[in-house]
Amino acid sequence: MSIDFISPSMRAAGSDLTIAISPLGLVELADEEFEVHGPRLNRYAQAWAFYLGHHWAYRREAGEPQITFNYTRALSDWFTNFTFSKGITFQSPKQYMHTVPALLQRIWTKDNSKQKILWEIGNQGSVQGDAFIKIAYDPPFEDAVGQVQPGKVRILPINASFCFPEWHPHDRERLIRFKLKYRFWGTAPEGTRQVYTYVEIITDDTIEEYVNDDLIDRRPNPLGVIPVVHIANRIASASPWGLSDIMDVIPLNREFNEKATDVSDIVNYHTAPVTVITGAKASNLEKGANKIWAIGQKEARVENLAGGTEGLPGALSYLELIKQGMHEMIGVPEGALGQAQPISNTSGVALSIQYMPTILAYDQKRTQYEQGFKEICKLALKTLFLFEPETLIYDPDTDGILEEPEIQPLVMDPLDPELYDVSVVWPPPLPVDETIKLSEIQVKKQLGLESTIGALRELGEEFPDEKMQELYNEIIEDEKQKAALTILRAHISAIIMRMTGLIPEGYAEPEPEPGPDEPSRPKASIDSQPLPDLPSIGDITGLTDANMVSDIVTRAYGTKLPQRRNINKTDNS
Repeated sequence: MSIDFISPSMRAAGSDLTIAISPLGLVELADEEFEVHGPRLNRYAQAWAFYLGHHWAYRREAGEPQITFNYTRALSDWFTNFTFSKGITFQSPKQYMHTVPALLQRIWTKDNSKQKILWEIGNQGSVQGDAFIKIAYDPPFEDAVGQVQPGKVRILPINASFCFPEWHPHDRERLIRFKLKYRFWGTAPEGTRQVYTYVEIITDDTIEEYVNDDLIDRRPNPLGVIPVVHIANRIASASPWGLSDIMDVIPLNREFNEKATDVSDIVNYHTAPVTVITGAKASNLEKGANKIWAIGQKEARVENLAGGTEGLPGALSYLELIKQGMHEMIGVPEGALGQAQPISNTSGVALSIQYMPTILAYDQKRTQYEQGFKEICKLALKTLFLFEPETLIYDPDTDGILEEPEIQPLVMDPLDPELYDVSVVWPPPLPVDETIKLSEIQVKKQLGLESTIGALRELGEEFPDEKMQELYNEIIEDEKQKAALTILRAHISAIIMRMTGLIPEGYAEPEPEPGPDEPSRPKASIDSQPLPDLPSIGDITGLTDANMVSDIVTRAYGTKLPQRRNINKTDNS
C-alpha cells in the first residue's frame, strides 16, 4: 500500500499541527522574508512534525491500525542526552580564576536553570539544525508580597522559526541585524481575544519593538553588540545554517511506519480471515470457535482465504534493515535504545570503539556548541558588568579564592579581552569506572606526572582550589581535635596518679631518686632549663581540678543517691 505524503508546507498549515509548531502558519512573512527564509522554515516544519509524532498525512478508517514508531524523537533525544546530560563547566585564565568562574556559575545556575537550558539548546539544534540564544537582563523588582527579587542575567533559547538574522555579506559570522518575529494572543481594548504580531529589531546601535507594525519602543542598545548567539548544530560548508540530526532519519522512519502498518494488516487478516462459502447459506451456519457444521450438499465448500503470510519473514527482515539504517544515519548504536546486551567488564577503549560513530558525531557537535557557549558567556558577563558594575570588584564571600594577589586584580577591567576568554570543559560522555580512574590518578601522582589540583579537575571538580582549601581546613580541624584529646588524656592521667597512686597504662614509671651511696645522675640539658610560664588547663578551659576530680569520681563510682525509676503512682501500668 503506497501512501502519498503531503508536502511539508501543506502539512505545516494543516490542522494536525498546533500553531506553535507551524512557523508558516504562525507568522505572515513578507515576500522577501519568504524568499530568503522559506526553505529553512519548511525544513523546521517537517522536522518538528516528525519529532512530535505527526508522521501521517491522513487518518485511516476507525478500527484500522496506523502504526507509528517515533524513532525520530527517540534518536534525537538520545543524542541530546549523550551530549549534554553530564553538563559543562567553565574555566578562565589564571589572572581571573578568582572571579570569572564564580560569576559564570551564578549566571548559569542561580539566574538560570543550567541543565534545562543545555537540554533546550541541544534539542533545538538536534531537531532544527539551528539554535538561537538571546541574552537579556531582568532588573530587580518587588513582588506582590513585598520581597525584593534581585536582578538576573537571562539566557533565553529562542525558537529558530521566529528568528530572521542578517549576516554581513562578506562575513557570515558577523551578525549586523536581527529580527525576532512571532504572534501571540492578547486581549483587545474591547475585551475580545485577538492575535497580535510582535517584532523586535536589534542592531549594534538601537533596539526597536513593534506590535502589529506600530512602533511601541525605540531605545539605544546599551551593550553595543547584538546580544544573540547562533549555533549551527552541524557544519554545512559555505552556509550559515546548520544541519539537523534527524533529516536523514525522517524518510526511513516514514518507510518503517508504512511497512509496519502493512505487517499489522497481514497479522490482523490472518487472525480473523475472510471465510468463503460455496453452495450454502451463511445464515444457516453457526459462527464461533469449536463449532461443527453439517452441510447436506456435497458440492458445498467452506474455506478461509489464505495468502500473504509467506512474505512476513521478508517484511520483518526489511523492517530490521530500515531500523539499522536509521541508527547508522544518526550514528547511534542499535543497543543504545534499550536493546538487551550481555553484561561484561568492557574496557573504556573497547566501549569507545563500539561507540566510535557516536563519538565522531559528538566531537563535531561539541566543536560547534563550544564556540557558541563561549560567545554566550562573553555576552552574559558583559551584560552583568553593565547592569551590576559592583560585580567587577572582588568579593571574597561570593567569588573564588585569591591565590596569587600579585597577578589577580581586586578590581577587574571590563575592557580587558582576557576577562572574556572563557574555555568550556566537557566531561567524558561515556561512563567512567571511578575505581579505575582513581587508580590511574594515583599512579600518575606517584610518578610525579599529576598534581592534586589536576587530579581534582580530572574527577570533574569545577572549583579545585576551593576543594583543596576545604581538604586543608579539614586536616587542620582533625589535628586540633587530636591535640585537644591528647591534652585531656594527659590531664586525666595526672589526676588518676594523684588520687590512686596508680600509673595509667601507656605512661612510664618515674625514675627513682638515687640512694645515699649512689652517685647522682646528671640531668638532661632540657631539665636544667626553666619551664615557660604556661597557662594551666583551668585558665584555658575554666575547669578546675576539683571539678575534674568530682566528675571522674561520679562517673567511676556513681552518685551517693541510689539510681531508681521515678514511678508515676497514677499510672496503672
